[in-house]
Amino acid sequence: MRYLGRKAAFYLVAVWAALSLNFLLPRMMPGNPVDVIIARTQNTTPLPPEARRALELQFGIGGKSLWHQYLDYIGGLAHLDFGLSITYFPTPVSTVVAQALPWTVALVGVATAISFTLGIGLGALAGWRRGSWLDAVIPSATFLAAVPYFWLALVLLYLLGNIWPVFPLAGGYDDTVASPGWSGAFIGTAVYHGVLPALTIVLSSVAGWMLGMRNMMVSTMYEDYVLTAEAKGLRPRRVMLAYAARNAVLPSVSGFAISLGFVVAGSVVTEAVFSYPGVGFALLQAVQNADYPLMQALFLVITLTVLGANFLVDLLYTVIDPRTRHGG
Repeated sequence: MRYLGRKAAFYLVAVWAALSLNFLLPRMMPGNPVDVIIARTQNTTPLPPEARRALELQFGIGGKSLWHQYLDYIGGLAHLDFGLSITYFPTPVSTVVAQALPWTVALVGVATAISFTLGIGLGALAGWRRGSWLDAVIPSATFLAAVPYFWLALVLLYLLGNIWPVFPLAGGYDDTVASPGWSGAFIGTAVYHGVLPALTIVLSSVAGWMLGMRNMMVSTMYEDYVLTAEAKGLRPRRVMLAYAARNAVLPSVSGFAISLGFVVAGSVVTEAVFSYPGVGFALLQAVQNADYPLMQALFLVITLTVLGANFLVDLLYTVIDPRTRHGG
């Protein structure tokens, strides 16, 4: 319990630090959201001072000290109020995030889980059967991990979207669908549009999981507890799964926690190349349009997701590796 208590205290402090930095960083940048809005409308109809004052109140940056702005910011977070988006003005930021989040979770989350499962399974098998054809394939498979992410996405898009038009070139669903929803037609077209971006993520990451797991399996197989299990005459499958793979997977679990946390961040490059309507694409739009409220909300969601994923993995470690409960 002391181990979990220390971990919980650490993550609470980390969350407070993330909230505070997320509040301060946009305010340290030059300009503010009101100037961006005024710059967009100055060539048509100049805004009177009253309109500027109203915009400052909407964005929470006018007429109050930094401390009072911080308190308002914390109070707004408690009600999931992130302000108004500049890119999609006057749409609330929470609405924009809520619309983009499911797309990224579905695409990057599923693709990350598939690549992790395949990589760990194939890597464990290759390490257990050293010298097999699967073990010989891993070095060449790592070539895909070394290929620049955007280049692999462009190659797949060119081959499977242009030369052989198997998959669509862009978007998250077919425009012929009346409206997004949980209908069979919409889910079918969303899956169809997501196959190629997901394939890019899997191909670029599965080799890394395979190589890491294979190397850990090779070193774990020479540990005393594995040799003892083999000497007792246990079945090879049980030795591989219950003794070797269970301990070899621990470093990969930590890496998976980081990858799982960045699922919410999405793959900015992939979503930009495929014009996929996820969090990464929304973040790109926010940066291009100097949309500070939207950037602030997205960075906060990304940070909290990474911290939450790492905390869950720390809890999982107490189950996988009982030594952590005692050693702290």
